[in-house]
Amino acid sequence: MKPLVFSGLAAAALCLAAGSAQAQVDPLQVRSWAASCAACHGTNGHAQTGNEVLAGANKDEMMKKLMDFKSGAKPATIMHQLSKGYTDEQLAAISAWFAAQKK
Repeated sequence: MKPLVFSGLAAAALCLAAGSAQAQVDPLQVRSWAASCAACHGTNGHAQTGNEVLAGANKDEMMKKLMDFKSGAKPATIMHQLSKGYTDEQLAAISAWFAAQKK
């Protein structure tokens, strides 16, 4: 009988499955996800003129936009691709994070 050996991929899958069972996401992790938005939407969502400000925006409206980008219902140049890189739960956490930032 062969011994049970976990590959790195199997171990990673188990960690992801265990992590998704948690009710809350680490706020520092959410902040890291949100940081990827800074190139267009500014640090902490304070965008320069011409880009949409995310800081203090309504989280439900932001989530709807993100889900519309993700599904292709809302046309975009890049947001449709970026939003597909996150789970719905991650997008909800990012929306809440930006909504909590001061305008």
